[in-house]
Amino acid sequence: MPRYRRARAPGASYFFTVTLHDRKSDLLVREIDLLRECVRRTKARLPFDIDAWVVLPEHMHCVWTLPPGDASYALRWQLIKHGFSRRLPKNEPITRRRQRRRERGIWQRRSWEHLIRDERDYARHIDYIHYNPIKHGHVTRLADWPYSSFHRAVAAGIYPADWGDAPNEQSTQFGE
Repeated sequence: MPRYRRARAPGASYFFTVTLHDRKSDLLVREIDLLRECVRRTKARLPFDIDAWVVLPEHMHCVWTLPPGDASYALRWQLIKHGFSRRLPKNEPITRRRQRRRERGIWQRRSWEHLIRDERDYARHIDYIHYNPIKHGHVTRLADWPYSSFHRAVAAGIYPADWGDAPNEQSTQFGE
């Protein structure tokens, strides 16, 4: 089994992409209240700051900042994903390999994490997160996508309410 190297920096900010196994599913938005509850429970047990988050039907992106001295983002994700999966009916197809490992077939086995390097990197990842509903064709106006911290950022004066609505040089540079 390969051993993946992960950047672990206590108290740092990280960008994550977490994806469902079924890329055609709408489970995350259909069960948004359950997902939010699992995040709340995890934050109560192991605090972290949510700097930005967007939930799309089959994947989500976020930036978290961990407390000083703490680099345990993997445990936090394990608690969120396990709590979410445990409360859903067992009706998804499960491969034999996952059956042997006693795993559900809800989440992709691997996720993407990126240690934020500096202020510019942080800003680009936050913009990427907030622009994602337009990128994937779910809305033409970010204000119309309800599952995003974009609304919180607008209320805080970080973005104008129409940010990202018209294609601009910055929004076309976002890549996955």
